[in-house]
Amino acid sequence: MRLGRIASPEGVAFVSIEGEPDEPIAREIAEHPFGTPTFTGRAWPVADVRLLSPILASKVVCVGKNYADHIAEMGGTTGPVPADPVIFLKPNTAIIGPNVPIRLPANASPVHFEGELAAVIGRPCKDVTADRAAESILGYTIANDVSARDQQQADGQWTRAKGHDTFCPVGPWISTDVDPSDLELRTEVNGEVKQDSRTSLMIHDVGAIVEWISAVMTLLPGDLILTGTPAGVGPIEDGDTVNITISGIGTLSNPVVRK
Repeated sequence: MRLGRIASPEGVAFVSIEGEPDEPIAREIAEHPFGTPTFTGRAWPVADVRLLSPILASKVVCVGKNYADHIAEMGGTTGPVPADPVIFLKPNTAIIGPNVPIRLPANASPVHFEGELAAVIGRPCKDVTADRAAESILGYTIANDVSARDQQQADGQWTRAKGHDTFCPVGPWISTDVDPSDLELRTEVNGEVKQDSRTSLMIHDVGAIVEWISAVMTLLPGDLILTGTPAGVGPIEDGDTVNITISGIGTLSNPVVRK
């Protein structure tokens, strides 16, 4: 199932995206997408509605340094390969949906894209073991961990650099039946391929990540876990378009504008 959130003539609603790829239909879910959804009977062509970020997260937990090639390309700025997941938070106010502009702060340069697989939590969980992590996951979506590199280096930590409004594009929907262990991840800027990797190259897989995070904090339905980015990150500028594609999920597209 593909779960999304839309703005329609009737308001904002969770939906199931169904039908043929060239003419998908958004079927309205009665309340929320967790558990077994029920439907209102209303539906719209996806072309006639606006896709929003597919979930409203109480928190966004991110994993840094989770691909060896990305650690290598960042040189001495990220340190050695970590024995345990390195986690940090982005504010939920950074979340935007598909086709919404990433707004570059006037005082930040360079700002980099980071294409990532994101897990969406489906039920409250704490102290989950890696082998049971899948039971707590609703599905997977695509995220862009946008980062102001100059602020990251100046501050010595990542909150400001990664926490600006619009610095967490998410979408286009949540795929509930995808296996995250070996998915192709490709990022293009203005049609030029910048990242081309697979989730099988993660240092810490999704189960290990959920175990590590849930030992620290309770995860709630809708919480997002960004699982790290592979090599190929680079700057984005006013007028660019970033497309991140993950096999089995789809493509997240966002334009870039300077404030």
